[in-house]
Amino acid sequence: FQATLEYHNEGYAAAMASGDIIQAAINILIGGSMFLFAGVNLQIALEKVSESSNFMHERKMSIYFIQSQYPRQIMLKLIGKDEKPKYDSAVEENIRVTNNSVMMTYYFLKAYISFIFRSYDDTKHYTEKYLGGVVKTWAHLLVQHAFHAFYIGLNAFWLARMSTEGK
Repeated sequence: FQATLEYHNEGYAAAMASGDIIQAAINILIGGSMFLFAGVNLQIALEKVSESSNFMHERKMSIYFIQSQYPRQIMLKLIGKDEKPKYDSAVEENIRVTNNSVMMTYYFLKAYISFIFRSYDDTKHYTEKYLGGVVKTWAHLLVQHAFHAFYIGLNAFWLARMSTEGK
C-alpha cells in the first residue's frame, strides 16, 4: 500500500495541473484513505485525510467529502478521540443516509474498525449490512471491490471462527 501512495500523489498533481478536479479528488480521496491501511503514523495519516476532506469541502464535492469523513473518524478513534463528523447541510446529511456508495463505504469502514477492536456483534452487524448492500452499488469498481472483499473476508473468517468457538 505504501508504494501506491506516491502514484496517488502524482495522479493528484497531474489532475490539478490539467484542471481535472474530479480525477484530483479521486486520487486525494483514495490516497488519503490508503494511509490508514499502509501503516503510516496515525498523526500523519490524519493530517492527509483532513487535507483531503478540506479539499472536497472547499469545492462542494459533497459525496467525496462525506466519504472522506469515514477514514478520518476511524483514525481519530484509533488515536483515542471519538469525534463524530459534522455535516454542514441537510443535503450532505441526506446523501449520507441515501447514497448507496456512501453507505457501503460507511459499512465497510465500520466493519473494519469493529474488527480491529474485536467487537464481534458490531463486526457481524456491519459486515452483514455491507454484504447486503454492495450488490446494489455500482460505484464499487473492481480494485475497490477486491480491496473490500479481502478485508470483509478477514471479518467473515473471524466471525465464523468466533461463532463456532463462542464469543
